[in-house]
Amino acid sequence: MSLTRREFAQLLGSGALHAVLPAGVTDLDQADRLSHSLSGSRVDPEVLGYFQRLLTEHYTADKMLGPRQLLGPVMAQLDVLDTLRRTVRLGDTQPVLQLLTQYAEFAGWLHQDGGDLRAAMHWSDRASQWAQAAGDDEMVAYMLVRKSNIATLDNDPRAVVALAAAARQVRGDVSPKLLALASQQEARGWAQLHNVQRFRACLDRASDLLATHPAGLRPSSPVYLHGYDLDALEEQSASAYRSAGHTATAAAILERKIRQTPNHLARDQAHQRAKLANLVTAGPDPDPERAAELGIACLDAWRQTGSARIAGELHELKRTLARRWPDLPAARPLHDALMA
Repeated sequence: MSLTRREFAQLLGSGALHAVLPAGVTDLDQADRLSHSLSGSRVDPEVLGYFQRLLTEHYTADKMLGPRQLLGPVMAQLDVLDTLRRTVRLGDTQPVLQLLTQYAEFAGWLHQDGGDLRAAMHWSDRASQWAQAAGDDEMVAYMLVRKSNIATLDNDPRAVVALAAAARQVRGDVSPKLLALASQQEARGWAQLHNVQRFRACLDRASDLLATHPAGLRPSSPVYLHGYDLDALEEQSASAYRSAGHTATAAAILERKIRQTPNHLARDQAHQRAKLANLVTAGPDPDPERAAELGIACLDAWRQTGSARIAGELHELKRTLARRWPDLPAARPLHDALMA
């Protein structure tokens, strides 16, 4: 795999490499040193390892920073990897395609969290295509789960169920953890459709799979699966319980998860609090003052991360408070912040 000096200059000039090159590599002569690792007709494992390490760090940073800070660098790195894909010798593309699949999946996630569902689906489609070209059955199945997740936000519960069920039918080397995640996502669709029996059956299947197969992943498995366990299943099931009308169960789950989530994971903690805020306005004993306080506590993380998921919960909360408790003083700071 090779890039000419001219191609390197074009990438540097466009700014695409600024987000991916090591610190201090700021001119063509310095970048030319790095180009030696891209020379030859085969993929240099060190180059791919470098991009893989970057992606792992991005996944960690996402829980703190969200899409506003990460989307630009990730898209620049994806562009560079796609340029490398175009230069590698046919027959040697599989490792590049596998890494591109992971980057495109993450780009889709960042667009989703930022509220651009059209772009999220576009990059998820690209990831699916590259996974199929690479012969990566698990990523093919995983991208069906990701598309199901996007359909959840697009208020299309039938697509949620159909895509998650399709992920469970993918033939080939698919781990039990991926099948559990697909079952969890399918449960969310059934909850949106108010089919409690199928919702519970899918959650039980996911729980059984995770309990029986707590490990067994390949290094190349989707990054999310490496941290997916019974605790993660419980947290993710809160939204499904909420859709199914079991608000007390959903609130209890979120209360526990907020206590367990470290404060430095600002994006995740704020999303949990925003969901809980909406839950405590429901049920026979609502607490609008606490709901407003929870919402206000999420404002800084929302501004810093640009997470549309947090924004969506806060706007829903604002509407609920205005409709049911229009004269609540505690709601005024939240209303003013969101209107601004």
